[in-house]
Amino acid sequence: MVDNKEPAGEKTFESNLNRLKELVSVLEEGNLSLEESLKFFEEGIRIYRECNEVLNKAEQKITLLLSEDNDVAREVPFSIEEEE
Repeated sequence: MVDNKEPAGEKTFESNLNRLKELVSVLEEGNLSLEESLKFFEEGIRIYRECNEVLNKAEQKITLLLSEDNDVAREVPFSIEEEE
Protein backbone atom coordinates (compact mmCIF):
# COMPACT_ATOMS: atom_id res chain seq x y z
CA MET A 1 0.00 0.00 0.00
CA VAL A 2 1.31 3.46 -0.91
CA ASP A 3 1.38 6.09 1.82
CA ASN A 4 -0.10 9.29 0.35
CA LYS A 5 0.27 11.35 3.52
CA GLU A 6 2.10 14.64 3.19
CA PRO A 7 5.06 15.43 5.42
CA ALA A 8 4.13 17.96 8.10
CA GLY A 9 4.13 21.48 6.69
CA GLU A 10 4.56 20.30 3.09
CA LYS A 11 1.73 20.67 0.60
CA THR A 12 1.43 18.53 -2.49
CA PHE A 13 0.44 19.89 -5.87
CA GLU A 14 -2.90 18.12 -5.54
CA SER A 15 -3.67 19.54 -2.10
CA ASN A 16 -2.73 23.03 -3.31
CA LEU A 17 -4.96 22.61 -6.35
CA ASN A 18 -7.86 21.47 -4.16
CA ARG A 19 -7.38 24.46 -1.85
CA LEU A 20 -7.32 26.77 -4.87
CA LYS A 21 -10.62 25.28 -6.07
CA GLU A 22 -12.12 25.88 -2.62
CA LEU A 23 -10.98 29.51 -2.63
CA VAL A 24 -12.44 30.11 -6.09
CA SER A 25 -15.74 28.56 -5.03
CA VAL A 26 -15.99 30.74 -1.91
CA LEU A 27 -15.05 33.87 -3.84
CA GLU A 28 -17.61 33.11 -6.55
CA GLU A 29 -20.37 32.90 -3.94
CA GLY A 30 -19.84 36.59 -3.23
CA ASN A 31 -20.79 36.39 0.46
CA LEU A 32 -17.50 37.71 1.84
CA SER A 33 -16.57 41.18 2.96
CA LEU A 34 -14.03 43.08 0.88
CA GLU A 35 -11.32 42.35 3.45
CA GLU A 36 -12.12 38.63 3.51
CA SER A 37 -12.27 38.52 -0.28
CA LEU A 38 -8.88 40.17 -0.54
CA LYS A 39 -7.40 37.71 1.97
CA PHE A 40 -8.76 34.73 0.00
CA PHE A 41 -7.62 36.26 -3.30
CA GLU A 42 -4.08 36.79 -1.99
CA GLU A 43 -3.93 33.18 -0.76
CA GLY A 44 -5.21 32.01 -4.15
CA ILE A 45 -2.54 33.97 -6.02
CA ARG A 46 0.17 32.51 -3.75
CA ILE A 47 -1.09 28.97 -4.31
CA TYR A 48 -1.45 29.57 -8.06
CA ARG A 49 2.19 30.67 -8.24
CA GLU A 50 3.33 27.60 -6.28
CA CYS A 51 1.35 25.29 -8.57
CA ASN A 52 2.63 27.05 -11.66
CA GLU A 53 6.22 26.65 -10.45
CA VAL A 54 5.67 22.92 -9.87
CA LEU A 55 4.20 22.54 -13.36
CA ASN A 56 7.07 24.45 -14.95
CA LYS A 57 9.61 22.23 -13.18
CA ALA A 58 7.74 19.10 -14.22
CA GLU A 59 7.62 20.26 -17.84
CA GLN A 60 11.38 20.77 -17.79
CA LYS A 61 11.90 17.19 -16.56
CA ILE A 62 9.73 15.54 -19.19
CA THR A 63 11.64 13.86 -21.97
CA LEU A 64 10.70 11.53 -24.73
CA LEU A 65 12.69 8.37 -25.23
CA LEU A 66 13.16 7.63 -28.87
CA SER A 67 14.43 4.37 -30.19
CA GLU A 68 17.17 4.67 -32.77
CA ASP A 69 18.05 2.16 -35.48
CA ASN A 70 20.52 0.38 -33.19
CA ASP A 71 17.94 0.14 -30.38
CA VAL A 72 19.84 2.62 -28.23
CA ALA A 73 17.50 4.99 -26.46
CA ARG A 74 18.32 8.66 -26.38
CA GLU A 75 16.68 11.51 -24.51
CA VAL A 76 15.06 14.30 -26.46
CA PRO A 77 13.64 17.45 -24.82
CA PHE A 78 9.86 17.30 -24.61
CA SER A 79 7.97 19.63 -26.92
CA ILE A 80 4.23 20.24 -26.69
CA GLU A 81 4.09 21.25 -30.32
CA GLU A 82 2.86 18.45 -32.54
CA GLU A 83 4.91 17.37 -35.50
CA GLU A 84 3.09 17.22 -38.81
